[in-house]
This record gives sequence, structure tokens and C-alpha cells, in this order.
Amino acid sequence: MERKVLGRGLEALIPTDSKTTHERVQMLKISQIQASRFQPRLNFSPEKIDELAKSIKEKGVIQPVLVRAIDGDNFELIAGERRLRAAKKLGFTELPAIIRRVADADLLEMSIIENIQREELNALEEAKAYRRLGQEFGLTQETIAERVGKDKSSVSNLLRILNLPDLIQDYLSKNMITFGHAKALLSIHDEKRQIKFCEEIVQKGLSVRQAELGFSHRAARKIKGGLKNASSRDVHLKNLEDQLQHALGTKVRITQGKKRGKIEIEYYSLEDLERVLKLFNINH
Repeated sequence: MERKVLGRGLEALIPTDSKTTHERVQMLKISQIQASRFQPRLNFSPEKIDELAKSIKEKGVIQPVLVRAIDGDNFELIAGERRLRAAKKLGFTELPAIIRRVADADLLEMSIIENIQREELNALEEAKAYRRLGQEFGLTQETIAERVGKDKSSVSNLLRILNLPDLIQDYLSKNMITFGHAKALLSIHDEKRQIKFCEEIVQKGLSVRQAELGFSHRAARKIKGGLKNASSRDVHLKNLEDQLQHALGTKVRITQGKKRGKIEIEYYSLEDLERVLKLFNINH
């Protein structure tokens, strides 16, 4: 099956038509090349760098790195950081490179797309890269989704995990929990409970399904046991609150006064607000 190409991909940076390709491969000193400020990958496997270094030692650098000029004789990577790291490990002083002119926004976008195509970004890295596209370059979630070839809800769900505590994000970056675990933890709206349950997931090696069931059972026990002294009306409101939270995928708080009450629904961005409104079939 032919693999779907995401977004514009590196083809937008490296034309495949020989008639339009005017760049030439040239040797650059490794000391002239610096890692990209827009590299979305936060972790590089030492084992994979070692494997690549062995391959380069045997066959040489088959594919040139892609760079852009930044000042004088210095260059910034667009693609090829693992090749650069492997070459440094081997003690190389030069690397074959293609020099291109690329704007900052395009560089971040292309770095994300390249890594997604190679399935090398974990969920946290991908989420942080999307946040940078939004914060630094003003792209909406819809635009980001279109450019990387994903649906808007996928981008929105990834961005939501950045609301989790730093400790949980650290577990996710180290692949100690999965994106599915992180999504399950988002349904818990108390940070201490999120951390406690996350540590239990790690310690017991719970699957996503086991984690979801465990949380559901605990929520039920809390309603049954922790609210023994509360009125049946309070228990009912808490149950409705939990149901709304699961249905809307965000934090919901129901407050009951003597004669009136209120429902508070949280959202984390304008795009997230649009998502919630669509669940109520509200057009605005």
C-alpha cells in the first residue's frame, strides 16, 4: 500500500525535477553546522546513532544533510541531525550538504513533517511542535492539521496533553506511558490524583484499557464511599458532572446554590471552544 504523504514534506525543499534543481552538493566543515533551533525531536536514541555511525563508516554519507545559511560561513540544519551526530561520533570534519533558503516558519513545519513521515516523534514532541507553530507563527489548529495531513481533532487532542503536570509529560517523553494513557489521565481533573494514578500505571505496567477501567471504578467508589454524608442531590450532581466531563472531554464543574446553580465548562483555546460548541450543535 502506498504511504500517504503528509503536508508538503521535504519535496517542497528539495525539488525532484532535475530541470528546476540548481543546488549542488558541497562539503561543509562540521564546525560550521549547528543544530536547528526548530528541531521538534527532544530525544535521540544513542543506540540508533551508533547504528547509523556504523553504516556511515562502512558506506559513507549517502544522503547529504540539508542546511540554510545563517551568518557568514555558518549554517543551520534543516534535515539530517542524526547524520550530523553520527559523523561527529566518527570524528569526521566535513559533511556533504545542500544549502537552501528557508524561512523560520517553513523550517519548523518541514522538520515536523519530516519526523512525522519517519514516525520518529513521540506524542509530547509532536504536541510541543504544534504549539510552537501556533504561538510563534500564528497558525490555527485547523491550518496546522491541514499542513501536516491530520484531522483537526487529532491536533487538538495532542495539544491537550500539554495541560498535564510536568512529571507526567516527562514519563510520556521517555515512553514510560503512551499517548492513550495520557488521554485517559486528562479525564482526571485533580493534578495530585493524575500524578498518583500515572505512577501506578508505570509501576504496574497497566494497559490503556486497564487504566481507563481502574479510573472508572475508583470514580464510582469515590461517589459511593466518599460522599456518604452528602445528600442524594449532591451525589446526583457529582454523577452528572462526571458524565459531562467524559462527554465533552474537558473539565466541568456544577455548583448548586440555595435557589440556583451554574455549570462551568473549561476550554483551553479558541479551537477547543469551537470543538465543545459543535458538541452542542451550536454554530457561531
